Amino acid sequence: MNRAASSESSRRAANGSDAQPLRGAAPVPPGRRVWLRFKRNRLGYWSLIVFIAAFVISLAGPLWSNDKPLVVRYQGHVYFPLVKTYAETTFGGDFPTPADYLDPFVRDRFSAPGNFAIYPPNHYYYDTLNYFSKGSNPAPPSRENWLGTDDRGRDVFARLVYGFRVSVLFALVLTLIGTVLGVVAGAVQGYFGGRIDITGQRLIEIWSALPELYLLIIFASIFEPSLILLIILLSLFGWIGLSDYVRAEFLRNRTQDYVRAARAMGLSNWQIIWRHVLPNSLTPVITFLPFRMSGAILALTSLDFLGLGVPSPTPSLGELLAQGKANLDAWWISLSTFGVLVATLLLLTFMGDALRNALDTRIADAVKAGGGQ
Repeated sequence: MNRAASSESSRRAANGSDAQPLRGAAPVPPGRRVWLRFKRNRLGYWSLIVFIAAFVISLAGPLWSNDKPLVVRYQGHVYFPLVKTYAETTFGGDFPTPADYLDPFVRDRFSAPGNFAIYPPNHYYYDTLNYFSKGSNPAPPSRENWLGTDDRGRDVFARLVYGFRVSVLFALVLTLIGTVLGVVAGAVQGYFGGRIDITGQRLIEIWSALPELYLLIIFASIFEPSLILLIILLSLFGWIGLSDYVRAEFLRNRTQDYVRAARAMGLSNWQIIWRHVLPNSLTPVITFLPFRMSGAILALTSLDFLGLGVPSPTPSLGELLAQGKANLDAWWISLSTFGVLVATLLLLTFMGDALRNALDTRIADAVKAGGGQ
């Protein structure tokens, strides 16, 4: 029995369940304890794995969803159309224009003896028009177009893959900028307090009262819409919510003994902020990240749905939803796009909940009190 209890205690200590490690064992770093608690939440952990896998697959989209072959062997020469543009005359055509690798003439040349072309599993890029479709567009799912085509004859599956990639990259950039601005604003207000804090709060209240959507509509009518413009405009307002959490953490931590000790050692205010107070105030920042990303994806989708987002032919989930609304008979457009959007937001929500629970010491104490279950 004693041996079994010792084995169980060792297992729980290795998993970060116990507050005190075994005598003689190295203490578990706080970051690793958080990670172990996060892994114990199976829903959040597998949501992270699936989200990362989907994002990596979308980044590698040209390798498996493209209108150009990966490798071409033609008349004894090897070509790589993904990395270099070749003229149609290279493959026996009459015009010096870029080769259309979906053209039946070009495909027939590749099928001749001694020649071959290795195509990606999906033969369409996000802006490729299916000129050789037998029916009218939007066309239903088929062997050639797995999720059908939109109203312009573009492959829906390819636009979903690249639209997901654009949405996640947009959310990452917007989250990074908003986090930096929110941390800086909240840290300055919370640490210095007094007039700086009061003035900052009043300015934030005035700034947050501005009609964000109206400003987006005005700027969209003045400037040509682009991802850069959307990032700049949304970043002007995206930091406000996070700054309140960071400010509250700094107001609480600035009175701690380690801050007084740092002042007594002669450290400057900025050294105390970035080296001592900020690392102990990052819990709300880290918890905020998945929810901020989901908000950014939803914002981009909404703006694209309203026609205020990225210009065509940039792939966009919101633009596909707008097409589904305009073509109610083409159910495959709305259903597939809605499924991708809901799955993405659910994965980020599950990740955020698991991360919040992993960083919450009260939940960790309750788990330890319950025997690590």
